[in-house]
Amino acid sequence: MEELKNFIKTYRGAIIGVIVAILIILTRLDDLIMAIIIIGICAFVGNYIQQNKYDVKEKLKKFIDRM
Repeated sequence: MEELKNFIKTYRGAIIGVIVAILIILTRLDDLIMAIIIIGICAFVGNYIQQNKYDVKEKLKKFIDRM
């Protein structure tokens, strides 16, 4: 019994993480989470390109020239 208590104390975070992951998968929240992540990444990239137009244009030219 003492071994079980030590196991739970040691791996408490992993156990909670697995339970949360199972709940997310069972409730199909993973699709929503992925959509939110993709929207956030696209917003960040769009903002970066808008703020750094000239740098992005130069990097894109160099990349195309290499091809």
